Amino acid sequence: MNLRTRPEYIEALRALKPNIYKFGQLITDVTVHPATRRVVESHARAFDAAAAPVLEDLFTTVSSLSGERILRFNSLMTCAGDLIYNARLKRQMYRLTGTCTGALCVGWNAFNVMWAVTAEMDDQTGTGYHERLKQWLLTTEKKGLLVAGALTDAKGNRTLNPSKQPDPDSSVRVVDQNEEGIVVRGAKVMIAGVAAAQEVFVLPGSAYREEDRDWALSFVIPRDNPGLTVIEARRPGDGREYEDEESFDTLKTGITQAYLLFEDLFVPWERVFMCREYAYTKKVIEYFTANYRACIGACVAGQGDVMAGAAIILARANGLGTRTFSDKLVQMAVNNETTFGLGVGAISVGERHPSGVWFADPLLAHTNKVQVATLPYETKRLCQEIGGGIAETGCLPSYRDIKNTVYGPLLEKYLTAGQGTGETRARAARLIEWLTLGAGVPGCMHGGGSPDGAKLVVSARTHWEENVAYAAKLAGIEEDLIDPKK
Repeated sequence: MNLRTRPEYIEALRALKPNIYKFGQLITDVTVHPATRRVVESHARAFDAAAAPVLEDLFTTVSSLSGERILRFNSLMTCAGDLIYNARLKRQMYRLTGTCTGALCVGWNAFNVMWAVTAEMDDQTGTGYHERLKQWLLTTEKKGLLVAGALTDAKGNRTLNPSKQPDPDSSVRVVDQNEEGIVVRGAKVMIAGVAAAQEVFVLPGSAYREEDRDWALSFVIPRDNPGLTVIEARRPGDGREYEDEESFDTLKTGITQAYLLFEDLFVPWERVFMCREYAYTKKVIEYFTANYRACIGACVAGQGDVMAGAAIILARANGLGTRTFSDKLVQMAVNNETTFGLGVGAISVGERHPSGVWFADPLLAHTNKVQVATLPYETKRLCQEIGGGIAETGCLPSYRDIKNTVYGPLLEKYLTAGQGTGETRARAARLIEWLTLGAGVPGCMHGGGSPDGAKLVVSARTHWEENVAYAAKLAGIEEDLIDPKK
């Protein structure tokens, strides 16, 4: 099987009908528009990596369905090693792009989750979802599609279930169905990488009860499906997004976050993988968060790798050696390996689902999410400390000023410090600004869910009373001590 190349990927995006807006304007070509070209470039580098001999094994694999070599992000993850490759791929993508590439990972996780859940539904209720998903996945493998994943709903009032909301469209729901398919309405929000994707894989946004059965939905649609409008969110640094292509004020890569508006959108049955089976929505959330939160530690580790490199460059440009900052650099490395290693540990002690896909251990995975919401911010602080004021205070002149023919040479003169030119120092400082303050910051705190939610899972899955029994036995305590009643 021929693997999709960068030019083929770009042409596939251009073939989609325009339905993405930003700043009130329709984007007719996401591959060249300044609001979206950078997210396309980020994802295009995955196709470059798949064709590079040194990265081929990481970015491609042999399909468990067809036996053909495919892009790894189109694959089912059937063992711990496959899921560890997921983590390694995400770390490498941050090294290659300096930013999130959400259309490479969220959809990948979503269809692996539904592979397991559809198998359970078919086995227990006689539905035919699993075969539908298999046929879609075989096509996805063959075409080498990028699939964005859409989990988070608008939700409305957080104290009310979907069926109790003043506006029932606060979460995506089915409003009609017939022999050909279903009609859905609602919104998915803060969805990464949609402009770079050809398909959008939708999951239920929460665990639902019987009265919320109309919101228990999973389906996949082409990104340009009629009835879908995509609104790109404004992100930090957007004021510079119309800079010249050669400018270093904004990287050539980037990420976008979108609001997906479903207005009476039709989905044919062959693309529907859950419709009102509310009892299985809890499984979707459990499986999704276990794998996603195990692997997100690799994302922030990859960005931490780049931050360490950028900090060293700027230190040298400032005239200082790495020995001056050895303690800070080591701590940055420790932070990176902590989130990466904890995620790999969660994967390693996970288990294979009867359907054949692998899921990480939930307790360790959610523990990793808590660390992801903490350690990367310390890594960013250390990067700023090493870089100095030029990288953190927002006092660096723009690319256009540095290149100005009248006063640019003077700026270049006064930006020069230790080694290298003033422009080199400015480039390193701008990269650190991007990584620590700007749109290059991944969703450490709430990406993949909130740390408070993760702590609830950690509390629920920690065997507190077993730990009490271990301690009591070692101490020779025979009395039963219990928590006092409130």
